[in-house]
Amino acid sequence: MIWEQIRANRRRSAVLITLMLILLLLLGVAGGEALLGQGGGLIGLGAALIIWGVQMAMANASPETFLLSGAVSHQVRREEFPRLFNIVDEMVIASGLGYTPRVFVIDDPAPNAFAIGRKPPQCAVAVTTGLLHRLNRDELQGVIAHEIGHLKNRDTNFMTLAAVLLGTIVILAEVLMRAFRYGSRGRARASSRGGGQAQAVFLLLALLLAILGPLMAQLLYFACSRKREYLADGCGAQFTRYPEGLASALEKSSQARLGPAFASKAVAPMFIINPLQADGAGGNSLFSTHPPTVERVRILRSMAGASLSDYEAAFRKARGRGLISEESLRGVAAQTIRPASGAAPVQSRGDTRSVLASRHGYLSAHCACGVSFAVPPGFPLGEVRCIRCGRALELPRAAPPAKVPPAIAPPTAPRAD
Repeated sequence: MIWEQIRANRRRSAVLITLMLILLLLLGVAGGEALLGQGGGLIGLGAALIIWGVQMAMANASPETFLLSGAVSHQVRREEFPRLFNIVDEMVIASGLGYTPRVFVIDDPAPNAFAIGRKPPQCAVAVTTGLLHRLNRDELQGVIAHEIGHLKNRDTNFMTLAAVLLGTIVILAEVLMRAFRYGSRGRARASSRGGGQAQAVFLLLALLLAILGPLMAQLLYFACSRKREYLADGCGAQFTRYPEGLASALEKSSQARLGPAFASKAVAPMFIINPLQADGAGGNSLFSTHPPTVERVRILRSMAGASLSDYEAAFRKARGRGLISEESLRGVAAQTIRPASGAAPVQSRGDTRSVLASRHGYLSAHCACGVSFAVPPGFPLGEVRCIRCGRALELPRAAPPAKVPPAIAPPTAPRAD
């Protein structure tokens, strides 16, 4: 079934990762020979491998740190966002994932989400606060199902590795460009030691790789991402049995004017909507990180049922070619589309802000006149006056923050909202 498709994806991913790795090694060897003269290629190769190894160690030890650099994010607890966890539990059971990923909430108004992690204890689903209060329950369920689909298909393994390789190539290329710009003295010494045409060839090759290497690596990385988004959309429709939920969520998210402030080219393909495009439209060009959102929505809304076979039929009709192999679809059971639940958003903007403010030690004050506000930690007084009516409000005592347990146990059954 779907495992055949996963294996096919892994084979294609191995080829693309190999090409990116070869590009990195060539960049290291050519840069070493150009800057250090004859024999410097081994030093450059070693430097490239060291940078890659350090980046990989960081990504494996703490993938959320690697991806969420610059973001105000929190690993949240079930009691803080019970309805969000309820949806995660439902999709874990529907997908047969076998473990519950960690849940992160990012304090950012742009509606977006992604999944990260290479092993179950590291795996996580992250959503922005903008996503929580903009989407209704069916739409949020579609987004979570899409991200669970990435974990189920093991896309995050490859995307993390590819992102690290891309980041390493960009770093190495930037180092070489700075060396070429400011290191004329060093190049002169290297030329006197090595001399000849070989030195000039390596210098030209290193310069070309420093300029074109990051671009070539990005093209390989983006090519890997686009097909995986389609497959995750199909999984999302299957797990929820409601394709319209994900379609509507993609539309709303794509209409955001700006993406998350912390997004970068290295991590853009991991998001459900391209965070670096104002309209999230995507495209069919080599430089697109995601398929066109309009096309993704059209495929989802043209599904006759909710199974992967239905998604494949809709995909073939829209694209004129297949996505999922016949072997993967063999034995796939038919699924009817369920009706909409009609449920509202699982978290209001005020509730979300209140939970995240308490994470920073802020105290919530609520007045009978309807005003609510947060009092910063360390406020010297035991009471505060309402800014509207002037009533004196007694502040509650701050409770010590509870630790998030590292253990991740598989769910047994979804909890009711």
